[in-house]
Order: sequence, then structure tokens, then C-alpha cells
Amino acid sequence: MIDMDGVLVSGSHPIDGAADFLGKLTAHQREYLVLTNNSTYTQRDLSHRLNTMGLEIPEDRIFTSAMATARFLNSQRKGGKAFVIGESGLTDAIYSIGFVITDISPDYVVLGETNSYDMVTITKAARLVAEGARFIATNPDPSGPSEDGLVPATGALAALIERATGKGPLYVGKPNPFMMRAALNYLGVHSEETAIIGDRMDTDIVAGVESGLRTILVLTGVTRRDEVDGFPYQPTEVVETLMEISFED
Repeated sequence: MIDMDGVLVSGSHPIDGAADFLGKLTAHQREYLVLTNNSTYTQRDLSHRLNTMGLEIPEDRIFTSAMATARFLNSQRKGGKAFVIGESGLTDAIYSIGFVITDISPDYVVLGETNSYDMVTITKAARLVAEGARFIATNPDPSGPSEDGLVPATGALAALIERATGKGPLYVGKPNPFMMRAALNYLGVHSEETAIIGDRMDTDIVAGVESGLRTILVLTGVTRRDEVDGFPYQPTEVVETLMEISFED
């Protein structure tokens, strides 16, 4: 399991060694899945974006928090209704499980990443949650990177709705172990034979620890080596770059 942002890419550029590492995975015939908490894009969209950066990753090797959220909803209420704030990555996943997207008496308010937040939509979501709709969010990340700098992400907007209603969401994406189990099931592998490679202690590594995976922290993203010891859980391994990771059994 490989986190995308901070491990394979930084903004719109591949991280040094990412393409070579993917080549090593293929050469060693290792199953892999690229994970992302960003729910904006579909698998096909992300595959295309990564390919334009020189990272040839088939769409079926990508698993998003939107996909995990759809699987969670389907396990809870088949054929339900949801008011959805998000882009095509989320709406396509919700449609794919047979849900109806509506603002009329929805069972759920589902919140994901989007480029078009507005107060009318946020107010409607808050009112529906206050009236009893179950509140689900794709991921807890309060902010994310962009070419122009930091941008507010799903967790920040969820906090606004929670503050207005007094009702917090269930976050389905990392570090929720549900996303890890959903990804394992999607790939058809077991936790005992799987590792997660990530750049964040508070999402990637804790998700792996709680799911029984080998955990590898790579220092090409947001976490510095001197910060690691301050966490109550520790990764199995810390590496500077992807190319330091061994493929020995």
C-alpha cells in the first residue's frame, strides 16, 4: 500500500525515485495499491494525471477515500440516499453503489474534497445534519498542498459543520482502519503480508499500525526524522527515499 502525496508525487511533480520504485515493484512481481485520502478524482482521472508525470499506474491500482466511503455506505444501507458535497471522484463512487444523490430527506450527508465550496451548500448540509442525516466525511485532513500553497481540505469544512450542529462526522479515510481493510479486500491480500508506505505519522503510519501492517515512513513528505520519536506508536522502518526499501522476504 503506497500513499500518493508526499511519497510518489509532490504537487504536480513526481518525487525522485518514484518511477524507479514502481519499476522495482513490477520487476519483483509485487502486488501494490496506491492510496489517497483525496476524493476529488476518479481512478481513471488519477491514472491519467500520474501517467502525465511519468508514473505509469493503471487505474485498477488506485484506491481512494471516495471508494472506501462508498463501500462503507453500501455496507450500512443499500440503496440509500445522500446529499453529497464533492467532485466526480466522490459522486461517481456514490452512484456506483446505487445510491440516490438528493437534498430531499437524505439518509446521509457525505462530505469530500471539492473546488467549489459555497455557504449555500454548507448551510444546507448543516441543516440536514441538524435534522438527523448521518454525517460522513471522506477524510480528516484539515489542509492539503497545492501549487500555490496550503488549501483547506475536508477536515476543515467538516469542523465548520460540526461546530454549527454539534454533530461530528465519521471519517472513513485514513487513519480509519476501515479504509485499510477495504483496500486489502480490493487487492485480495492479507494484512500479515502487506506493508504501508507513507509520509505522515498521523494518517498513514497509525492506520498501518492499527490494521496490523508493516509500516514504512518515507521522509520525502511532511514528517521530519526528529518528529518521529514524539509519537506513541512507531513505524517498522524509516527511510529517506523509496529506493532504500528492501524487497527481501
